[in-house]
Amino acid sequence: MTTLGTVRDTETTGSGVAAARERIASRIVGRERELELALATVAAGRDLVLEGPPGTSKTTMLKAITEEWDIPLVFVEGNADLTPAKLVGHHNPARVLREDYSADNFVAGPLVQAMRSGGFLYIEEFNRAPEDTLNTLLSAMADRAVEVPRVGLVTAEPSFRVIASMNPSDDIGTTRLSAGVSDRLNRIVVGYQDAVAEEGIVALRTGLTGPIADRIIPDAVAVTRATRAHPDLRQGSSVRGAIDCALVADGLIRMRSLTGPNDERYPETFYDAMTVSLSGRIRLDDVAETTPERVLREIWEDRFILDPARAEPG
Repeated sequence: MTTLGTVRDTETTGSGVAAARERIASRIVGRERELELALATVAAGRDLVLEGPPGTSKTTMLKAITEEWDIPLVFVEGNADLTPAKLVGHHNPARVLREDYSADNFVAGPLVQAMRSGGFLYIEEFNRAPEDTLNTLLSAMADRAVEVPRVGLVTAEPSFRVIASMNPSDDIGTTRLSAGVSDRLNRIVVGYQDAVAEEGIVALRTGLTGPIADRIIPDAVAVTRATRAHPDLRQGSSVRGAIDCALVADGLIRMRSLTGPNDERYPETFYDAMTVSLSGRIRLDDVAETTPERVLREIWEDRFILDPARAEPG
């Protein structure tokens, strides 16, 4: 395995990127187009924001890329508490009292760590970080260097990239990116995958097989996808909800000793799994006069009572 910085002229261009794409794609369900775009962007030395709802394989795709090229992935959670000092680094207070300020007692933050190691600085929930913190990245993105007081100029290794992710539909506690930050970032929109791809993800993540799994997995994906279109919900569940729904349903079926996918107790057992796995993941619309449980019951009835043919195994 080779690093992005040491193979800039071969591995990250032409056939090298194509080969990396094929190897990475074998570890991810779907996302061929988004993966190709992301690889082309980082191989070109550019920074990137992945924009889409939770559970759409943004982090999975990024981890696969960094593992393929043996690049450190430095993770940062964007929130109101992410100050410039936390991002860049700080001087050890105890050592400052004894020795005064010096480069030796500087504790590198994730930005400086990523620059020195040639890693990908991955900032999740990018638009939740304060504007002054995000502006700290301008020099790193534009010049591949930052000036740290009492430390000096920190220059990034060639493979350093800034990768951000954010959920555009969530406007609570978020800030609008400044023109300076947006102008330095390429953007890939990552949406939900189709039902077939999501069923593949659930099968891969749960490891469930057999006749029961052949019914559980399509049902879990179907009800999870229905939460994204329900009129009383501001936000539905990601595929993570379907994964958990399938696992909980499988556990309940075993504990209750259901005989198989046609057992008459299956629908109610599956509803119990829905309430556990999905009720905390969905967000009601502000004007909706209902509860998560009532919404899930409606979705369950659509799947198992109003249109039972869709819920039949096979």
